[in-house]
Amino acid sequence: MSSGIRFDSVSVAYGRNVVLDGLDLTVEPGEVMALLGPSGSGKTTALRAVAGFVRPVSGRVFIGDRDVTALPPHRRGIGMVVQQYALFPHLRVEENVAFGLKAQKAPRAEIPGRVADALEMTGMGGYAKRYPRELSGGQQQRVAIARALAIRPGVLLLDEPLSALDAQLRSGMLAELARLHRELPDVSILYVTHDQVEALTLADRIAVMDRARLRDCGTPQELYRAPRTAFTASFVGNANLLPVSVGVGSVSLGGAEVKVDTGEVAAGVGATLCVRPHLVGLGDGPNSLEGTVTEVQWRGATHRVYVDVAGHSVKADVRELREPPALGSGVTVHFAPEDAVLLAAGVTDG
Repeated sequence: MSSGIRFDSVSVAYGRNVVLDGLDLTVEPGEVMALLGPSGSGKTTALRAVAGFVRPVSGRVFIGDRDVTALPPHRRGIGMVVQQYALFPHLRVEENVAFGLKAQKAPRAEIPGRVADALEMTGMGGYAKRYPRELSGGQQQRVAIARALAIRPGVLLLDEPLSALDAQLRSGMLAELARLHRELPDVSILYVTHDQVEALTLADRIAVMDRARLRDCGTPQELYRAPRTAFTASFVGNANLLPVSVGVGSVSLGGAEVKVDTGEVAAGVGATLCVRPHLVGLGDGPNSLEGTVTEVQWRGATHRVYVDVAGHSVKADVRELREPPALGSGVTVHFAPEDAVLLAAGVTDG
């Protein structure tokens, strides 16, 4: 099957309501691309355009070298897993997995072997004779993935596949999906999620969506460590986003000068300082700022301390404190210049 996905200026609209606006994006063969964004951002619409469930009003969708824009879903050579599994309750596991093969009219003699291979790959080889009601949520999701893999697709579409699972099952399934990716190096995966941890864990690259448009795209490390926009910084991981004034060779936060690389941000304009909470420490250090404790949250191995600095809330994630600071007490927070990123005001699009 063909691998790789390309969106060429793809727009989708329902009447005058544009739900995907001019998407240009390429998923390389063998790559895991996460579409990350809030509800209504266009990420699921993009996935459905690849699947063939929605037709673009403009632009083209390619799988490999094939223009599939006008092809029906069953002719696209894709596997798809959705949030609610969509297993047939009256069919046994092996029959559910065989369903796509039969729909594709695979040779009857090949079907049992391919079903067995898909179940073994997903760790469900011992459950072939069971019905979906006899499985846990995580096991049902494995069966859904096995069904998608049985047809040996070049492209695998995952639409919020873990959101119905509890935290422990989700963690286990993330590890399983990462293992599957290693075992299927030629399959391109488009993964829709609103969960930052899933995207950071699984994706080779993340496409950040908002209000029907692509806002940013890069590796998880690039988007986390050096986001280009405040929206990306806030949606890919947690961030302190603090308004600052930029002068000639200086940056000021609430009247206090901080040292940070100004990059291409011009003097005399407003800007936003981005620094991750785990990179903010308590006590004196580089870029020290005085403030007042407004809240302290215990999070097991860490405390999150909220500090009011010149009217702006700064979050510091520090190792568990034996004696957390009292509410209303004065503290000093600090961060290293290399741990902060300066974002120009008005930069919203990727």
